[in-house]
Amino acid sequence: MLGGVKIVLASGNINKKKEFAAIFREHTLLLPADIGIAFSHEETGATFLENALGKAQTLRRMMKEEGTEILPVISDDSGISLPALGGEPGVYSARYGQTGTAELTDNDRNRLLLSRMAGIQDRRAFFVCALVFLDGEYRFFAAQETWEGVLAENPAGAGGFGYDPLLYLPEQGRTVAQLPAEEKNRVSHRAKAAMAVKNLIEKAYPLSTEMAHNGTQ
Repeated sequence: MLGGVKIVLASGNINKKKEFAAIFREHTLLLPADIGIAFSHEETGATFLENALGKAQTLRRMMKEEGTEILPVISDDSGISLPALGGEPGVYSARYGQTGTAELTDNDRNRLLLSRMAGIQDRRAFFVCALVFLDGEYRFFAAQETWEGVLAENPAGAGGFGYDPLLYLPEQGRTVAQLPAEEKNRVSHRAKAAMAVKNLIEKAYPLSTEMAHNGTQ
């Protein structure tokens, strides 16, 4: 089984790091800032997978340019999609409603989405997560998962982040933001995608106790 691998998460989102660290607990998960990199990537992909892979490739390139140790990278692109809105916000979830350089808060985006769904009966909604593990310039594992529910009429819950207060889970009788963190980390779209990739990693390196940090050449 793979063990003790240093992996860099292509994100500055500390909440995502906490979720992934709970899944990849055997390994050391770092943020770009931990290795002295000011990570930035413009998401221009038409799909979640394109954005996730693009972020991983950008971070790997930045490690090369900075002359730092080239570590394996995990990246994801996640969001919420509503069939009644033609799949919106989709890949634009993190910048939904944004104009110019002014960024909206999570609460702002939640209010905007609720306003656009006002009076609409079809409230089906689902989270999507595309996750990539990049270990070499041309070598990666990827998985994409969903978490289905309905859009709540009003935000509920103080846990999680992003659109978590809005995705109501009928089988649970509560929103994602009302779930204990441990439960969310077992059943979420991000958890399912991460577990799928983790299993692929450990099958690919069944005898390894340490992965070559610079990946395949």
